[in-house]
Amino acid sequence: MHVWSLGRRVASPVGVRLRLPDPPLLVVSDRRQARTPLVAVIAAVIGAGCRWVSLREKDLPEDEQIILARQLLPRARAAGARLLIHGGAQLAALAGTDGVHLPSGSEPAAARALLGSRKLIGVSIHTVPEAEAIDPAHVDYALAGPAFETASKPGYGPEIGRKGLAEIVRAARVPVLAIGGINAARVAELVAAGASGIAAMGGVMRSADPAREVDGLIATLTGALAIHAPDKC
Repeated sequence: MHVWSLGRRVASPVGVRLRLPDPPLLVVSDRRQARTPLVAVIAAVIGAGCRWVSLREKDLPEDEQIILARQLLPRARAAGARLLIHGGAQLAALAGTDGVHLPSGSEPAAARALLGSRKLIGVSIHTVPEAEAIDPAHVDYALAGPAFETASKPGYGPEIGRKGLAEIVRAARVPVLAIGGINAARVAELVAAGASGIAAMGGVMRSADPAREVDGLIATLTGALAIHAPDKC
């Protein structure tokens, strides 16, 4: 089983060593679920210790997504956080983000060719064959889900559960983060199944106190990873 440590180093095609954000909690945005303006939510989660955020505002015109990303980049970089964008590599290049998160069925090789070796590239997956197809020369991490039923994306697909996540982790040659229906009570079982980290969207966006929500997730995730550290390779 592939299990990866905090801050795992990733080999790039030209030998540059990338490090995934630590802690391995990726907060994915959705301003439509947020109780306060998105910029304030992201500022709060970064202030709480999140070092990995991806903008997922696909309903916005691309120029507005770029403006939003450029608003958030200084805040993220001042805290040592990485800001990605969900979408295409061209959008990430125009926005100047620290990488891109690609939808399933994308072409990571083309994204790597455009963005270069110093940008993080992730991809969404839902099945073992998708996990097996990932080329670690082009992809740094994968998001597997939905781990559980989620209010953020009802009907998006059947939950993969702990068993399905474990199968995906075994098949993938990159770190796998679980996403979908995750709260602090479920983090430990996902890490036990092999997840290198987690991604959260609705639970953070809908929270009346996003900073407190993130603080709880980080504490639980860090503890779970420490418990399972002897299994890491």
